[in-house]
Amino acid sequence: MRRVLIIDDHPGVGQALELLLSLHDIEASVAASPAEGLALLETRPFGLVIQDMNFTADTTSGEEGEALFRAIRAKRPDLPIILLTAWTRLDAAVALVKAGAADYLAKPWDDAKLVATVENLLELGEANREIAQLREARRERRAALARRHDLAGLVFASDAMLNLLELAGQIAAAPVPVLITGPNGAGKECVAAFVHANSAAHDGPFVALNCGALPADLIEAELFGSDSGAYTGAAKARVGRFEAADGGTLFLDEIGNLPLAGQVKLLRVLETGQFERLGSSKTRHTRVRVLSATNADLRAMVRTGAFREDLFYRLNLIELKLPPLAERRDDVLPLAEHFLAGRARFAETAREALLAHRWPGNVRELKNAVERAALLCQGGEITPALLGLEEAHGNGAWRNLDEPSRDAVVAALAAAGGVVSRAATQLGLSRQALYRRLERYGITP
Repeated sequence: MRRVLIIDDHPGVGQALELLLSLHDIEASVAASPAEGLALLETRPFGLVIQDMNFTADTTSGEEGEALFRAIRAKRPDLPIILLTAWTRLDAAVALVKAGAADYLAKPWDDAKLVATVENLLELGEANREIAQLREARRERRAALARRHDLAGLVFASDAMLNLLELAGQIAAAPVPVLITGPNGAGKECVAAFVHANSAAHDGPFVALNCGALPADLIEAELFGSDSGAYTGAAKARVGRFEAADGGTLFLDEIGNLPLAGQVKLLRVLETGQFERLGSSKTRHTRVRVLSATNADLRAMVRTGAFREDLFYRLNLIELKLPPLAERRDDVLPLAEHFLAGRARFAETAREALLAHRWPGNVRELKNAVERAALLCQGGEITPALLGLEEAHGNGAWRNLDEPSRDAVVAALAAAGGVVSRAATQLGLSRQALYRRLERYGITP
């Protein structure tokens, strides 16, 4: 909304500002008195107000301007206001800036500085409105998800996770196999628990088995159980995971590590619901929802013969792709606070470090970093050094290599004459992204 309201009793000032702003494609309306200005605010939307501080001849106290400022704030609390005057005491202007005025410029003003300030404030207002709309839409979607489904204790704030869970919620009720893909440590088991919690079998057991953590010769016994004496050391009969999960959900993690012999038997039980314990000829029946997960490329394994194609399609009726933590950075701080559980507090520099880190180990790495820091800080403040992250740089800034440094942001702003949109283009960022970095680095355009 590139529309500005100018409230000044001097006709020359209003005309000069209107002309100056029009040269930069900014529409301006001029009011000659506080009453006229407040009336205009009621008739049309404005993105910014430039107001004088004195309106009565021979008055320099600024009291009229302060009254106008407070009246505008009462009507439009989020509307940025620039104070413009040649006479007001500096302490009065500073007090209003502390009360929420966007800036204070003295007459005669510097055209370049005024235009840059106006453009930045208009862009900031537009960015804030867009961000607020996105946040509200996200809140509404999350609230709708929570009304429809049991979130199973999941902590998230990113659109990526919201999209994934909305899809998972849609398929949870259908008793079909689901393949959850994603990198190690990203939270695939948590997603599986969400699917189980919202399935028809939610009252049944949720049994998890990491297929990559067991020797190949024990996989069959783990899945299907064994009778006494079935193998060396089997002193008594043992219930397998399929039996234990009967009436519930069986989660098979690292399914790509299942040997071919185990794949054949798994395919049979998925197709028929029947299996035999190791060392037994008795056929048993089970009713189990199977969820599987992998960080491997199963399609490539099918092509090389390392994974059965028929089993792949049996497991992969629906695929849920869990992105790495680096692609859902909005989840980083909520997860970190969740893992910290109030035992200490993060310094602002530690928050910057958490957001800038690449997280190759995903949520598991984040949890370990927070647990380590919580132990070392002994209930105090957590600093970047206590997190033990590797991407520290010589200037003390913790950042991703793709992240513009504070110096780079300052230089881009200087080259752009203080106009945020131009600096954002130079840095290859959106305006909203650059505003987030300005806030993070404590930079005022």
